[in-house]
Amino acid sequence: MTENRIIVSNTKSVGLSLILTFLFGSLGMLYSTILGAVLMIIVEGVLGFLTFGAALFITHPICMIWGAVAAHNYNKRLLNAVH
Repeated sequence: MTENRIIVSNTKSVGLSLILTFLFGSLGMLYSTILGAVLMIIVEGVLGFLTFGAALFITHPICMIWGAVAAHNYNKRLLNAVH
């Protein structure tokens, strides 16, 4: 007898993650990774203060990449749990 598992959960959109992170920076990462968002909010706050905002040109793209990868990895883990 085989065991059937039903997982009821939505996947996360990588595109939406990129848009939210582009528009709202590290706050947009809350959609895809809460721990990563909290970490980057702190990092961006400190570096933004110390460099008068210049560091945000580096940290903002990092947030976008991290958010997209986190959404992709979430979807991968979710779909692997089915198999």
